[in-house]
Amino acid sequence: MKLNPIIKQLLNKRGIESDVDMEEFLSDKPKKTYDPFLLPDMEAGVDLILSETSKGSKICIYGDYDADGITSTALMMSVLGHLTPKENIDYYIPSRFDEGYGLNKEAIDTIAARGCNFIITVDCGSVSYNEVEYAKERGMKIMVTDHHNTAEIVPDCIVINPKHPKSQYPFRDLSGCGVAFKLAQALQKRANLPKQALSEVLDLVAIGTIGDIMPLIDENRTMAKFGIKVINLGHREGLKRLIEGAALKMGNINSGNISFVIVPHLNASGRIEDASQAVELLLGRCSDVELEKIVEDILAKNVKRRNLQTELFNLCDINIDEENLEDLILMEADSKHEGIAGIVAGKLKEAYYRPAIILTPTGEDGSVLKGTGRSIEGLNLYELLKTQEHLFQKFGGHQNACGFSMDATNLDSLKQGLKEQMKLIVEQNTDIFNKKYHIDLELKTEELTMELAEQLDLLAPFGNQNPRPLILCKDVKIADPKYMGNEMQHVRFYAKGQTAAKIQCILFNKAQNYDLYEMAINEVDIIGKLESQVWQGTKRLQFLTEEIQIDGKVSE
Repeated sequence: MKLNPIIKQLLNKRGIESDVDMEEFLSDKPKKTYDPFLLPDMEAGVDLILSETSKGSKICIYGDYDADGITSTALMMSVLGHLTPKENIDYYIPSRFDEGYGLNKEAIDTIAARGCNFIITVDCGSVSYNEVEYAKERGMKIMVTDHHNTAEIVPDCIVINPKHPKSQYPFRDLSGCGVAFKLAQALQKRANLPKQALSEVLDLVAIGTIGDIMPLIDENRTMAKFGIKVINLGHREGLKRLIEGAALKMGNINSGNISFVIVPHLNASGRIEDASQAVELLLGRCSDVELEKIVEDILAKNVKRRNLQTELFNLCDINIDEENLEDLILMEADSKHEGIAGIVAGKLKEAYYRPAIILTPTGEDGSVLKGTGRSIEGLNLYELLKTQEHLFQKFGGHQNACGFSMDATNLDSLKQGLKEQMKLIVEQNTDIFNKKYHIDLELKTEELTMELAEQLDLLAPFGNQNPRPLILCKDVKIADPKYMGNEMQHVRFYAKGQTAAKIQCILFNKAQNYDLYEMAINEVDIIGKLESQVWQGTKRLQFLTEEIQIDGKVSE
C-alpha cells in the first residue's frame, strides 16, 4: 500500500521520522522488545522462583482489584502453572473497601494461614517496606513485581520494577501486567518452557496495558498489538463469553472495545464487591456452568456500577453552581459510592474542566474519609495534594489521578488548604481552565477521504500517547442538522468546505450546547476525528466531532 503523505506528516509530528521507525510502527508484526534480564533483580527473581518451585513451595500471587492487577494475577498463575503443580499456586486480591490498595499485614497473616510460604506481588508492593519486613519476620519469602513509583525507602527484597531507582531498563512505562510478562519471558528462557506459555497470555497483557492507560508506544505497542490478535482468536473461554455477553463481536475487538467495554466489566467486580471472580473468569478453571454464572454476575455488576455512577454524577451535578464554579470541585458522597468515586471524579473533570475530588466515608463509624481525584491538563494533582499531606493517613498517585485517606475531622482544613493552593495556581496560569486541543492535522473537507480513514487505522491501537488523530477543519459551513436522542443530546450534520466536498459529522452528548441552525449562517471551525464504519454491510465515512468553534473560540 502506498502511504498517504498525510500519514507520513502525522508520524513525523509524533516523532517517528525514519523509514525504519515508520515500518516498525505500522507493522502488523512489530519487533520492538527488550531483554527481560535488563530489568533490575530479574536474575535473582528467576533464580528464587525456580528454586521455590523445585522445592514444591506453596506460592501466593498478591495482586490488585483493577484490570491491570487482575490480568497480572491471572498471567502469573498461568505461567507458574508450567513450573509447579497447580495446587501449589494460590492468589490473593485485597478488598477495595476493607483493605485498599497494596500489601497489608492482615492479608499476609491470611496468606500464611493458607500454608503459603512465598509471596510474589504483581502491580503493587513498591512502597510496602514495612509489610515486606513483616512477611520476612513471619518466615516467608517475598518478591515484588510492580510498575508504580517507588518510595524513598525501597522494600528490602527482590524488586522487579522498571521505575526502580537502579533500573537501566530502556522503557519505563510498562503496566503491572507488562512487568509480569517480562518475568514470564525470563522464566520461559531460563526454564526452557514452551513458547505457548507466553503467547497464550498476551491477551492479558493487552488488557492490562490498555486498562491502566499506559502509553501505547514502544514495547507496549508491540505487546498490545499481538495481545489484541490473541483476544480475537477467542481461545480464552471466559473472556470470549464476557465479550459476547457485552454485545461485542469476537474477531473485531480493538483498543477502544478494551478501554470502554472489557476493562469496565472486569473492574466492576472490584468496584462493587470482589475482584477474585474476574481472575477466575480469566483463568477459566471452573466448569462451564460456573463460568456462565460468573459472566452473568459480572454483566449485572457492571449495570449496577453504571447506575451508581449515573446516580452519583447527577447528585454532584445538581450541587455545582455553574455561575460560581469553584477552581476545584470537591464533593462528598455516601459509602455506597466508594467503588465508583474515581470514575465520577473523572466525568466531573471532563464536564466542568476542573480538577475534581470525591470523598466517601469508610470504616464502621465513617470517621475516615477516602478521597479520589482526577485532574486536568497542566495541573499536577499529586503536587497539589502533597501540600496537604500532613492531613492524610495514606496518600499516593500521580499528576492526573490521586487517592488518599484521612480523619474526617480534617476536612475543613483540607478544603481551606486546597482553596489557597488553587488560588496561587490560577494566579500563575490564568488560562489553566481553557481546554487544550492538541491538533494533529489541519485538513480541508476534500482531504477527508475513505482512503485516509483506512490508513489512519494503521496507527492503531489507539490510546495514551497514541490517540486517534485530532483534525481541525477550518471555514466550513454547517448544513442539514438533525438532532437525536431522548433529550436531543446528539446531532448529525454535514460540513461543507470551499469546494463541493462535504463530510457527514456527528456530535455526541453536547448537541444542546450549540444552535446549529443559527451557526449555519457563518463559517465555523470543527475539531474531531475521522473514522470509517460498517453499517448494515455498507462502509461509511464520518467525522466524530468534539468541538465547534467560531473565530477560533469554543462556542459553549
